[in-house]
Amino acid sequence: MTCEKGIPVAHKLDRLLRPKSVALVGASPKEGSVGRGMITSTAMPGTPSRVYFVNPGYDEIDGQKCYKSLRALPEVVDLAVLGIANARLEAALDEVIQCGIGAATIFASGYVENDAEPRLTARLSAKAKANGIAICGGNCMGFYHMDFGLRVCGFPPPAWIRKGNVAFLTHSGSAFSALCHTDRRFGFSLAVSAGQELATNVADYLDFALDIPATKVVGLFLETVRDPQGFKAALAKAQRMGIPVVALKVGRTAESAALAVSHSGAIAGNHAAYQALFERYGVIEVANMDDLVNALHLFSGERKLAPGGIATIHDSGGFRELVLDLGLETGVPFAKIARETEAKLASRLDYGLEPINPLDAWGTGNDWEAIFEDCLQALVDDPDTALASFCVEARDGYFLSASYADVLRRVAQRTTKPVFYTTNVGSNANLDLTTRLAHDGVPVLSGVASMLRVVKAAMAQRDRAALVDDPAATAPQGLRAKWQQRLGTGDLSEAEALDLLADYGVPVVAHFFAETEAEAIAAADKAGYPIVLKTAMPGILHKSDVGGVKLGLADAAAVRAAYADLANRLGPRVLVMPMAGKGIEISFGMTRDEQFGPVVMVGAGGVLIEMMKDRRFSLPPFGPKEARWQIDRLSLRPLLDGKRGARPADIDALSRAFAAFSVMVADLEGLVSEMDVNPLIVNESGAVAVDALAVKR
Repeated sequence: MTCEKGIPVAHKLDRLLRPKSVALVGASPKEGSVGRGMITSTAMPGTPSRVYFVNPGYDEIDGQKCYKSLRALPEVVDLAVLGIANARLEAALDEVIQCGIGAATIFASGYVENDAEPRLTARLSAKAKANGIAICGGNCMGFYHMDFGLRVCGFPPPAWIRKGNVAFLTHSGSAFSALCHTDRRFGFSLAVSAGQELATNVADYLDFALDIPATKVVGLFLETVRDPQGFKAALAKAQRMGIPVVALKVGRTAESAALAVSHSGAIAGNHAAYQALFERYGVIEVANMDDLVNALHLFSGERKLAPGGIATIHDSGGFRELVLDLGLETGVPFAKIARETEAKLASRLDYGLEPINPLDAWGTGNDWEAIFEDCLQALVDDPDTALASFCVEARDGYFLSASYADVLRRVAQRTTKPVFYTTNVGSNANLDLTTRLAHDGVPVLSGVASMLRVVKAAMAQRDRAALVDDPAATAPQGLRAKWQQRLGTGDLSEAEALDLLADYGVPVVAHFFAETEAEAIAAADKAGYPIVLKTAMPGILHKSDVGGVKLGLADAAAVRAAYADLANRLGPRVLVMPMAGKGIEISFGMTRDEQFGPVVMVGAGGVLIEMMKDRRFSLPPFGPKEARWQIDRLSLRPLLDGKRGARPADIDALSRAFAAFSVMVADLEGLVSEMDVNPLIVNESGAVAVDALAVKR
């Protein structure tokens, strides 16, 4: 639902996720069956919906009347939950349609042996979409709308599952169970096992979840996105609302993408496009379930990171050293605490302990609880502390663990910064003590290595959110029409690709065509020695591979010899350009993703483009601040600051060039399928493209 002046307005998923009435088709008294699980789930305390049982094999179940069919019900229900075998699904959905029921949940896979074309899943999807029926599933676990009070699942949740501020949307039923059925720290506003998304997809669920007032963070376990534009709109909505979205995208490799197709019919897509999409909308991307869970716990605390780095406090010198090692390896900045903070720490620490961050505060054990509280408070209050964690093991029934938790509670009440508990070992967090702490609003994370990865991602999201007032430039008028006409006749030559870049404001090296020896020498004289001679014969895309590039030609005699070789081996057409100055070789690139459109790339250039795999992806267009953000995150970035006597490169010029490239790509949407600029030379004098390739769509 959306809310206007506090009044709920109907959402298209209300009949699925906020139904006034529910029919459990296949309800059964048999223990351990899906039919029994549906009854148990919907019978849990707080269910607001009227629930009917439908099964022709029973007159009543648990003393409640059981109806023979959906037609026999006393009302047209909002939601039919189909807890039946694959062979009965199509007939059941036909009855749903005939009865005018607006939504269904399907647990079964929809795969039947010796099925005809179109397959059952395709038939179910087509019928649901044609009749406007929202479907959760098939091949799903169901959903828990805890903010509403309804639980729909064939495998009922534990009694302790509770309402909270986390929305979790997943294509994996096992991920649904892992978070909802095993981690007692969580509280959910909404949890959905989306399955095959026969009619309703993650974009729809995300839009719905964001309209639940309790939702403060969203977790996504994604195989694919079936509605790219709707998904982008929902992510933009989350960004506007300031609700963090944490995403684990599987199918990142070709091998796992192939498995996704067989698992749920999902086309995993180009992961570079997902990376670019997540960057654009401030999504926190994680690579594994541990990081997903920890990120959701961190953001469920609802506190924004302050500027600066992390502060950690420990009761072990060895684990303090481990956290420092892992933090430096991960790239997490530690707060550079002020001298005043060091003095506060020194005044409370036992003799021999260093007043530094990370801090080991355990000494003799005398007055330890007050020492830890005062030291943690001093770290939290430091101006350079963005967030702070107490990194220590947890143990039920142990006075130290209980006191550490109390210290955290008290410090958390005296600050607006994120303060949280981290267990040193990843498997040691689902305890009564840590559950109570999480329920009191102090996040509990599992394992310091995962915690540090999550903190790094959270800091990146914080820093990127600061990129304001960075609009993309407007593409020059008339250029699209100009190049559309040219691209209509075929791919561009290198010279034309360079001209295209120049038209949109990307600096390029001077270049001249020649088709005879005399023209080549005249062009070289005009360009200024030393020069580069390249073959310009059509169809040769990678000139170096065929010996088609001659570098450092110092005079007319050298040009004459080089031209003779190229003309004899490859053909008479050549490109003449001056040697670019020394500098760092960068590459720009563009590909078109079938789901999300054009994606641009900046990375290492020259021969390093394939060797380093050092690249960043973005959705065009964007301004120079976004361009600088991406460039600053390249592994080669320190090289641009100047090394071994080299002068610092003009990073602002490189940023402007990348931003101009993004504007060009966006303006030419639909006309170009691929483009490479490699290398682009950047040095203290600026940035200049010296080679380019453009392939028409």
